[in-house]
Amino acid sequence: MTKAPAERPSGIAEFIRTNKEAIVREWEVFARTLPMGEDMNTVALRDHAVEMLDVIVRDLETQQSAAETDAKAKGRTDRRIRSGLSTAAEQHGAGRAESGFDISQMVGEFRALRASVVRLWSAQRETANHDDLDDLIRFNEAIDQTIAESITRFARDIAESKERFLAILGHDLRTPLGAVMTSTKFMLDTGELEEPNLTLIKRMSASATRMNHMVLDLLDFTRTRFGDTIPVVRVDTDLRKLVHDVVHEVATMYPSSIVRVESAGDLTGQWDRERLIQALTNLVANAVQHGSNKSPIRVAVQGLDRDVIVTVQNEGPVIPPNDIASLFSPMKHRSETSGKASHHLGLGLFIVDKIVAAHKGSIDVRSSREEGTTFEVRLPRS
Repeated sequence: MTKAPAERPSGIAEFIRTNKEAIVREWEVFARTLPMGEDMNTVALRDHAVEMLDVIVRDLETQQSAAETDAKAKGRTDRRIRSGLSTAAEQHGAGRAESGFDISQMVGEFRALRASVVRLWSAQRETANHDDLDDLIRFNEAIDQTIAESITRFARDIAESKERFLAILGHDLRTPLGAVMTSTKFMLDTGELEEPNLTLIKRMSASATRMNHMVLDLLDFTRTRFGDTIPVVRVDTDLRKLVHDVVHEVATMYPSSIVRVESAGDLTGQWDRERLIQALTNLVANAVQHGSNKSPIRVAVQGLDRDVIVTVQNEGPVIPPNDIASLFSPMKHRSETSGKASHHLGLGLFIVDKIVAAHKGSIDVRSSREEGTTFEVRLPRS
């Protein structure tokens, strides 16, 4: 039977245990100086402070192997000090995220805690010996571990709340948007509108259509971020007609744009028609927005033996090679690289990539001064 390692007393650990109330009081005073802390009560300001100090004390009083020291230095949680499903530091990060703190304010709390403990402890010691230096190193490691756990939980909860908000927003917008689209379509179908009412209703219809695309992108984004894939229902589809429908819709949304279509070969296959309309609309609209106003957008569809290739090409600012891979990341705007203002959510290309992947296809991007920017989508027929 292996004998458990003996625990050695820690100067800082004993100091924290004895002066816990004074340390927490300083924590509270600092937290109250932060913008979100002004109106918080004492319980909220001291949120998990005592529990985190207890964890730090237990950590300081427990022997630590070289492997455990290395793991802690790399931000891996010491499982021995966990008392439940989440640590006090993780719960603190979740609480601060819910209370509206930003990450710099939360880290500032731990910085103040570290400084307070070291200052008060040092004031009680006339000289520092080798054990004191070891204690100080271990204390800093424990604080860093606590910060890492809090930040991880804080960032996760903020991301989840943002995505939940987007999902709710997208869902709730569909009903009023549907009413606007149905009403404008009815008024246009009557053929009784005269100018300037006809132009105004057409603009309303185009704007509502663009907003509807954004809502669909939001819903698909939140679906994929929560672990679901974009579902596809394959039916016999003619890409020649589908592409012309997409170009007509984009022309309605961007009446000043010029989009030319070329097609060749057999363009039939089994795809999800509505999903491809969504993807290609995003792709063509992206080309219109970021392309040169002096040059038309070129959309080409070519049928091969097993695949169909759709290319969308526009003239305009060259995308740096290092930025191409990140184009399909969510919330990534091409304006970040092109310098052109964007009025979109930055989800269009992300959704395109997910829809193409759901069809077991691939998408490639080329950008040069001579050829412009080309997005090439390869779709297996079945």
